Formats: sequence, C-alpha cells, structure tokens
Amino acid sequence: MTPAEQQVGDLLRTNEALTELNRKLSAAQEQLVQSEKLASIGQLAAGVAHEINNPIGYIFSNVGTLEKYLASVFRMLGAYEESEALLAGTPAAARLAALRAEVELDYLKEDIPTLMSETREGIERVRKIVQDLKDFSHVDARREWEWADIHKGIDSTLNIVNNEIKYKADVVKEYGNLPEVLCLPSELNQVFMNLLVNAAHAVTKERGTLVVRSGADASDVWVEVEDDGCGIAADNLKRIFDPFFTTKPIGKGTGLGLSLSYGIVKKHGGRLDVDSEIGRGTRFRVTIPIRQEQAAS
Repeated sequence: MTPAEQQVGDLLRTNEALTELNRKLSAAQEQLVQSEKLASIGQLAAGVAHEINNPIGYIFSNVGTLEKYLASVFRMLGAYEESEALLAGTPAAARLAALRAEVELDYLKEDIPTLMSETREGIERVRKIVQDLKDFSHVDARREWEWADIHKGIDSTLNIVNNEIKYKADVVKEYGNLPEVLCLPSELNQVFMNLLVNAAHAVTKERGTLVVRSGADASDVWVEVEDDGCGIAADNLKRIFDPFFTTKPIGKGTGLGLSLSYGIVKKHGGRLDVDSEIGRGTRFRVTIPIRQEQAAS
C-alpha cells in the first residue's frame, strides 16, 4: 500500500468515526430536548393542578354545607307533612296535595340525596386526579434525590394514563413489599408512563391484561410491566432502546420513549430488561438500587 493509499484509508476511517460521533451527539441532543419537554409538561401539569385545586376546595366545602342545609330542610318538611292530617278536608289541604303532585315531592325526597352523593363522589374523583397530577409531576421537586414510595408513583401514573389503558386492557397489580427508594421520583414516573402506554398500545385483541409487579431484595427494588399483546420480534429486541427506533406506524411514535427510559434507569444505577415473544406479549423489568451512594454522599 502506497503512502497516498494509506493516507486515504486513514481519512476514510477518521470520517467514519466523525460521522458516528456526530450521530451520537445528535441523538444525545434529541434526548435532552425531549427530556426538557417532559419536564416542561410536568411543570405545566403541576401549575394546572394547583390552579384547579383551589376552586375544587371551596366547591367541596360548599357541597358539605349544602348537605347539612338539606338535612335541616327535610326535617322541617317532615314536620309539615305530619301536620297535614290536621288540615284534612280544608281548601289548604287540597292546595298542598296539588302542589305535592306538581313538584313530585316524594320523588325529590328520594332523588336529592342520591344527586348529592354522586356530586360528592365526582368532586372526590377530581380531587384525586388533581393530587395524582401533582404527584406525577412532583410539584415540590427540585430535581434533587429524595426518598420516595415507588408504589405511590406507579398509582398516580396509572391514574394519569388511565384514558390510554381503560378501553384496551384490565390492570392487575401484584405489589410486593417495597422500602422507600432514594431516587428522582418525577423521572421514574416518566419511565412507568412510557412502559404502561407502550404496553397498552401493544394489545391488539379486543381486551387484554396489563400486570404491574414489584418486589425487592436486600439492595434493589424492581418493577415489572407485562402485557399479553403482540410481542416484539427478536431482531427488534436488540434495537428497542436505540434513539429514534420504533415499531409503531409513522406518526404514532418518536422512538425516544424507551431510549429516555433506559437513560433514566441508568442514571439511577439500575437496569432495564425486556423479555418478549411474538404472540405471547412483553415484560419489561426496571431494577434500581434502594440507595444511591453517589447521590447520598
């Protein structure tokens, strides 16, 4: 090989290395942008939850007061009804009977307590959704490591993504006993959200089942999300954590969800494993240490 050919070969190898480096830099930049978008969405959700919380608070209080007022009104109405016998045969009794029929008093006495109960239940559900939004986005988070209840994070995430799941699958929880974990809770919630939404999208039959399991040993905790969906081809399993790789139709996925999740789990010193087979379904397992030595120090 001549010196000129050697030089050309070196230049080609350098160019290939630079091209690969540029690809990695672009992927890292896209991941950072996507992560910042998720953080911004979390802050927006936290702000919306905070603003909704105030009017919900006084509506909830007013409903409680209204229930007490109605109880007093019904007591007074009962006393009037007991006095109707004394008016029997008088014009006043006839007017009262006509008015009772016109306003359907007996029906109202049955329906009003039911309406108030349903109203209270609805407000309590809204309050729960608002609280789950705050938990999911972690309003008070300063992006610092803190001890957190993993199950609480999963439950709030399930409530947030409920609309993605409820029409496709039933969720079965098989929770073990978990200690609190030193982590970045809002980032782990993003991991759970990606896994749960992907699991729901993988269900192709009329109705499937998503199983969320958890457990712990002396040093680690783990969470599994398993679906009985279409499964992932063996060739694709090698690439599912690569940035921009997706098996979803064009426009349905960015290919960054699992890549970001993988990075978050790695940041926690853990690992993200997958087991899948076409036609059987897929199981993802997140394993992270209970204590982050570097963060704690």
